Amino acid sequence: MPLTHEQRDLIADLINLHGHLLDSGDLDGADKLFTPDVVYDVRDFGFGTMHGTAAVHDYLLGLGQGNPIGHHVTNIVITHIDERTARVRSKGLGVRADGTTRSVAYDDITTLGHDGWKISHRTVTLRRAALG
Repeated sequence: MPLTHEQRDLIADLINLHGHLLDSGDLDGADKLFTPDVVYDVRDFGFGTMHGTAAVHDYLLGLGQGNPIGHHVTNIVITHIDERTARVRSKGLGVRADGTTRSVAYDDITTLGHDGWKISHRTVTLRRAALG
């Protein structure tokens, strides 16, 4: 059965919450975003793959001033996989303290658990060059 409009709204809210939590410095809020066993792949940035919310927390904290001061998510596309799983592709803009901006692509697998939709796998890919 396809995702309902309510489920789609809840998943989109989850994806949007990421930027609000990080930009406010609420790194302890990772459990609101991710399953406890999340796989967080930032190999494209040279940082490898994290497993679990504690590892994601430590990674984000370790970035320190390297964290963007503003995360902006756009172009959210949600694809039904099964009753408890959906793939979410989105674009992200990260505004850095020096005023530069980076563009990334997020490829997420979201899972419905007893406490709602959470990201169980995230791959972040850095856009380095324009097409052509």
